[in-house]
Amino acid sequence: MSGVTVRGPVSADGRPVTTTAGRMAALARAELTLLGRSKATLMTAVLVPLALPFSLRSVVDEMDVGKAGLTVGLVLLPAAVGFSLLFGVYAALTGIYAARREELVLKRLRTGELRDTEILAGSALPVLATGLVQSLVLAAGCTAFLDLPAPKAPHLAVLGVLSGLVMCGALAAVTASVTRSVESAQVTTLPFVLVSMVASGVSVPLELLPDRVASVCELLPLSPVVTLVRGGWTGDLSAYEALGTLATALAWTVIAVFAVRRWFRWEPRR
Repeated sequence: MSGVTVRGPVSADGRPVTTTAGRMAALARAELTLLGRSKATLMTAVLVPLALPFSLRSVVDEMDVGKAGLTVGLVLLPAAVGFSLLFGVYAALTGIYAARREELVLKRLRTGELRDTEILAGSALPVLATGLVQSLVLAAGCTAFLDLPAPKAPHLAVLGVLSGLVMCGALAAVTASVTRSVESAQVTTLPFVLVSMVASGVSVPLELLPDRVASVCELLPLSPVVTLVRGGWTGDLSAYEALGTLATALAWTVIAVFAVRRWFRWEPRR
């Protein structure tokens, strides 16, 4: 990992001319190789998000989702995307950042041409790409097997997934800053995972909660993603509601980026 090289054109004196895209692509290729070698990380990033939505089916069947104008498919699809973001992106990437820091990889990368933002973004690209592919597969699977119609406002679903990927990537870097090791990442990621599963509409739709409780839960980080994905299929979000929901996701992303710039640790935590 420390020997990441960037191939490309060279200058007149023989030194390679690199670009931001080239440096990040080289780092992403190296990170993808390491991801494929780590069975634990690969299981967290790929298998767990695909399996969890099916385990939720029996629970949703017992809910009276019809009174909220929902169907089982409209509950499970956003939940599936939420699971992918929580486990496939957030939890997996937190462990990756912690591992690379403790192995001194991040410290060595900072001595080269890579900027701090490029290091974090390049390291996250394979996981983010995996999360995007998972979301597409889950959307296709839920549409096919849960009798969902074609999305009425697909742009809302796209915005929800993309905003969720960026936000969860930034939150993973924040969590990694207080994570001492790969093993402790299972503990430090637990609060956000549990809160999101319970109160962001992943396990229980916000439409089934009391109005006052739902209005508070709407402000949680993952709630905008669930709302936008579901709104993409139902098409019942107005432009004003969609912009407000997207603004909430953007606000959490900005807060997370600020926290990373301020508190992210590049040195091992001893």
